[in-house]
Amino acid sequence: MFQIQHTDSQPYIREATNNTQRMAVEPLTSGASGRINALFSLRALRSLLLLLNAVVLFLLVPFRGKANSGDNVGKDEKQESGRKGSASTVIRVPWALLPWRNATMAVDHEVAAAVRRSQAIRRVFQDDDDDTVREFCLFSTARGDSLFTQSWTPISVQVRGLVVLLHGLNEHSGRYTSFAKRLNANGFKVYGMDWVGHGGTDGIHAYVHSLDDAVVDLKIFLDKVLAENPGLPCFCFGHSTGGAIVLKAVLDPKVEAQVAGIIMTSPAVAIQPTHPIVMALAPVISFLVPRYQITVANKKGRPVSRDPQALVEKYSDPLVYTGPLRVRTGCELLRITSYLQQNLRKFTVPFFVLHGTDDTVTDPQASEKLYKEAASTDKTIRLFQGLLHDLLFELEREAVTDGIIEWLNCRV
Repeated sequence: MFQIQHTDSQPYIREATNNTQRMAVEPLTSGASGRINALFSLRALRSLLLLLNAVVLFLLVPFRGKANSGDNVGKDEKQESGRKGSASTVIRVPWALLPWRNATMAVDHEVAAAVRRSQAIRRVFQDDDDDTVREFCLFSTARGDSLFTQSWTPISVQVRGLVVLLHGLNEHSGRYTSFAKRLNANGFKVYGMDWVGHGGTDGIHAYVHSLDDAVVDLKIFLDKVLAENPGLPCFCFGHSTGGAIVLKAVLDPKVEAQVAGIIMTSPAVAIQPTHPIVMALAPVISFLVPRYQITVANKKGRPVSRDPQALVEKYSDPLVYTGPLRVRTGCELLRITSYLQQNLRKFTVPFFVLHGTDDTVTDPQASEKLYKEAASTDKTIRLFQGLLHDLLFELEREAVTDGIIEWLNCRV
């Protein structure tokens, strides 16, 4: 494994041997960030246009009548009108617009969210560790959503710092339990938040109406964490899309003043659409059919780790979403990464970004661009040669974690 590290002083390359051979893995569904190009590809856009055409026809058919429809109203309708003593007009409504249907779908989504929450809570109770106290907490947002959060507190080690953790798209904070306990052993209390539509939090599974909601929720959660732990330095950690959420949050001067630094693994800093027209059409399509799922976006062949066991554990986890990406979610990813690209020079917070050079879900070159253009005077980037997207679930996860702990220790 080669580690390429740049610091604010000068770049250097450190080479270490690694006898672990790359293992062939069964291609599984990758993180949804990597499906953006597929979601808004020309093929997918053609599918959406066909869908919209079908929807328009579907809405028009029920209202279409014969030319002499006024003279051929059914006998039952005439008799019904006669019984009421007045000539009533028959209005036909498409089945898709019936309110009870939408209500039923809403109830189904609420039930599914409740099941996910119960699973997340059960895992907290089942975590019996002599060195860590694991707890969960629910709090309501201004939107009325219940947010699932959890914490890992060291028992025998004095807490000297805080880490607020944000998972990536399609996953949940509980996947980072091993990482949180490593931080516990080094004196850091860890808080995790399942952002909207993920894990134990309300919402359609992996559907994101607005990533700005996740940014706002992070700010509220951060206030809560700091109020519970006055005087302790606080760091934010974000993986993939979680890293993008953290980055947008720290552009707020209040948040920047609250945190001592941020850490990002494989952050979603930039997404390049397959065609320029995509950026123009994506908001329109997401407005018309926000929850539509493009099966072509559910691409295979992009494993996020070279560890076969880590892949099996991830994609057999019911709290991890493995279905097709929804249109609105993809549009939100395009929107937040476009915003970050326009504001790279405004970042002044200390940060540490880590990325695998073979990551095909998020772009390691975008992380390098962030490092070069950010105004931060305390910034570090480390590129891991040959590693994929989920750095904390790679075969070299211990080396990745050690680097993060070393960076934290230098700032506490």
